[in-house]
Amino acid sequence: MDLSARISELMPSVRTELAELVAIPSVADPRQFPPEECARAAQWVVDAFRELGFADIGLHETSDGSKAVVGSRPCDDSNAPTVLLYAHYDVQPPLDDDAWRTPPFELTEVDGRWFGRGAADCKGNILMHLTALRALGDDVPVNLKLVVEGSEEQGTGGLEDFVPKHADLLRADAILVCDTGNAAVGEPAVTVSLRGMVNVVVHVEGLPSEVHSGMFGGPAPDALAALVSMLASLRDADGNTTVRGLDNTQSWEGAPYDPDAFRGDAALPEDASLLGSGSVSDMLWARPALTILGIDCPPVVGSTAAIVPRASARLNLRIPPGTEPEAAEAALYEHLTSAAPWGVHVELQTEATGSPFRADTDGPAYEAMRTAMRDAYGRGMVLLGQGGSIPLCNVFTETYPDAELLLMGVEEPTALIHAPNESVHPDEIARLALAEAVFLQQYGAPAAR
Repeated sequence: MDLSARISELMPSVRTELAELVAIPSVADPRQFPPEECARAAQWVVDAFRELGFADIGLHETSDGSKAVVGSRPCDDSNAPTVLLYAHYDVQPPLDDDAWRTPPFELTEVDGRWFGRGAADCKGNILMHLTALRALGDDVPVNLKLVVEGSEEQGTGGLEDFVPKHADLLRADAILVCDTGNAAVGEPAVTVSLRGMVNVVVHVEGLPSEVHSGMFGGPAPDALAALVSMLASLRDADGNTTVRGLDNTQSWEGAPYDPDAFRGDAALPEDASLLGSGSVSDMLWARPALTILGIDCPPVVGSTAAIVPRASARLNLRIPPGTEPEAAEAALYEHLTSAAPWGVHVELQTEATGSPFRADTDGPAYEAMRTAMRDAYGRGMVLLGQGGSIPLCNVFTETYPDAELLLMGVEEPTALIHAPNESVHPDEIARLALAEAVFLQQYGAPAAR
């Protein structure tokens, strides 16, 4: 039986197992869900991969208290390359239950898609790995390693700390980071670029306390108005990010992101204007982007006729490959400080930084994946960027500088990861499982070495 037919036979059990895994509310936040749920999900993963020959598989505690599933499955060829398979079993909280079309922790089919929290991000990718390996059976000509973490969504860095401290445990020639997705259902892609980020909180103080706007308004400095002026200076009239010292002219060289497709993915009207002077791909993957995440100031309801003495804003600056977070942080600090009017006092606080990532796509693993994606989808794969950050990719690159990283997965835009009504298209699980299976055969073939 060929691999495609074998995977087709496996798909009913894929749905059954994904339903089991989605039913475990493994939200890695003990304030919202008991930690025992993450423990249940981790053990489910251990049991599933142990049945596939990962005899040494077990749970490893990381520095943030989460448990990473780690195991290996060697092959008979001592000269065979090693492939590390990555996914995560923790999920985002469901957010607004009333916004869900279906129960968030009950896998439900609607219009051909399977809905449920974690169905795509990232439990669908766990099933993708399992399905690929089941289809291959004993015919896996590479050494396999596995890591499935439990704290990716909370961003507390447990695995990022674990990897360099246990470098030999996870060392590999190729790493499949399965926590991204295709440009659309049926359009194969590998993500090769990730933006870094700088999160900053800016505090502005203009007065010691509130004063009556009628008696003092005019000459007295208004902290909220000053903050608004500072924030307005971060974008120009076209929506381009204008932080002085950052390059806002770079262009994306990979596959383009069609503007109409972007509008659809973002649930924008067909005639909605898009920001920036570059293409959608340029703005998302090649240029800096400043987002105002929140503002602390008096709410409309309950506000009084008083000048606001203090106001704050939380900012997220995404930076493309080629820009170091330290340089971006310094540029943002300088810009905000220089833009502050009227002698108001400005205090800046950095919450977090992360480096951008760019993959090297010239090695044998990428060549094998190109063949595998074409076999699975009937069309060539494209290279995409992603606007988000995955700090683990930089840790992998620093720890294993000779390894090839391939970012792929079932999380295409209509999956609505992190939002209500998350879903996965079962065809994506099937085709990517086939692509992974063919990749493992191609990459392990003697001619590929």
